[in-house]
Amino acid sequence: MKHLSTRFSIVKRSMGHSAVDKASYISRSVLHSEYDGMDYRPKYHEDLVHSEISLPQNAPEKYRDRETLWNSVELAEKGKKAQLARMLKASLPNEWTYEMAVETVRDYVDRNFVSQGMCADWAVHDSVNAEGQRNLHIHVLLTMRPLTPDGKWGAKQRKVYTLDENGNKIRNWNGKGYQCTTEFTTDWNDRKKGKQWRKDLADTINAANEQAGIGGHWEHRSFKELGIDREPTVHLGPGAGGLERKGMRTDRGNINREIMEQNSLLENAENTYEEAVKKVEKLKAAVSAPENHNEVLGLIGRVAGEKGRLVLPVVSGKHLRRISNREALQSPEKAVAFIKAGNIGSFEMLAQYMEEKEQEWQGTEEKRESLMKKNKRLGGLLKAFAEFEPCWKVYCESGKLKGFAKMKYDRQHKQEIEQFPLAKERMAALLKKGEKLAPDMWRSQMQSLKAEMDGMHPQRAKLAAELAWAEVISYNKSNFEREEANRARQRQRQANRTKKSGQEISI
Repeated sequence: MKHLSTRFSIVKRSMGHSAVDKASYISRSVLHSEYDGMDYRPKYHEDLVHSEISLPQNAPEKYRDRETLWNSVELAEKGKKAQLARMLKASLPNEWTYEMAVETVRDYVDRNFVSQGMCADWAVHDSVNAEGQRNLHIHVLLTMRPLTPDGKWGAKQRKVYTLDENGNKIRNWNGKGYQCTTEFTTDWNDRKKGKQWRKDLADTINAANEQAGIGGHWEHRSFKELGIDREPTVHLGPGAGGLERKGMRTDRGNINREIMEQNSLLENAENTYEEAVKKVEKLKAAVSAPENHNEVLGLIGRVAGEKGRLVLPVVSGKHLRRISNREALQSPEKAVAFIKAGNIGSFEMLAQYMEEKEQEWQGTEEKRESLMKKNKRLGGLLKAFAEFEPCWKVYCESGKLKGFAKMKYDRQHKQEIEQFPLAKERMAALLKKGEKLAPDMWRSQMQSLKAEMDGMHPQRAKLAAELAWAEVISYNKSNFEREEANRARQRQRQANRTKKSGQEISI
């Protein structure tokens, strides 16, 4: 069982925070703030896998520009204590490919935040610590003001007047103003939302793992909620975290070290088992190279004989980045099995093989993108219908009533009646000419599309693996030739030095 690590926080102006600064940090890009006139530059950049901005339907298209979006957020807030944005940082499975991480996070962000009206600026990072351990994780920066139908920033709160039995506002006891309370215009600040988002992320990860055949269950509940006698670590924060990275010990760091030491006693057996598995895999990769049958197998044998394994490209190839277990692609035995299975006898045949498989991949991707586009449209129709249907029912019921009964009903359902024109307009905008409301048919079509897309996963995985193998072997050929050329130049320089030395002695 893996415990999901998440942290929600608020970007507060009162704490000296800047939304532009946070956006610069997660996107690893240089951004200029119009509010404070500063240029924010990220300290790190090598761990960025992907960054993206996801917008609700009523957001202006210009907000796809990160600098425009967050400067607009900053300038919309006038108060010195303004809350500018909400941040989420969460862990992801290290076994995931980058492509899988991006697609899964995009789906999670769209369902939980964008569909609720938030603009989301998100990124996937893959950092590595001093011990070489990966830390695949996400950062999500979310807007806190709702957008109006015309794309402008709306209010976070609104006044709700107290009404008498006749529906009239009640004056204050001093005769000045009316009795009222304030309420949030959205439910985004509800404490239950954090738990809901956290649970959905764990469920999303587990569903993705099951589909990809990755073992292990991710749990969103705390140790206390699960009844586990294990203590969670405390959050370091930017100050203590920065000092710890520089090698300086802090009080919070000491607390975490003590907690981790205690927890490690409970996890020792599991860790020992995992280390044993890794050692066995390394021993398998270090076995002697196969006999040479053709030039490709000959190259594999020479590289394996020299290094004990194949070398992975420094910059991942187009298809290599889709493979989660990249260490398997360093196995000489598996490389030989791949070459034999494909009847590849030369590097010319390998290049032809790559070209054919790439064409097959492109055809598969075009079909998949078409299915995803159809699925996204059906999802949009169902979402719009879910908003339209309750307003429509109330509107129809109101039309059947008259007099005081209608006035009372309309007062009780004021929100639905006010929202009906906009909901109707959104629904109509999504329907094609002559298309009728058919939510049951849309759901059935979405299920069919999902089944078809799920059926494509094995073929896509097989193609990606085949193309990744071709990329690795091609890279090893060019890398081996480059190293051979370097060695030849070194031998020539040594020979020239020896010859020159001999001439000097003769003189």
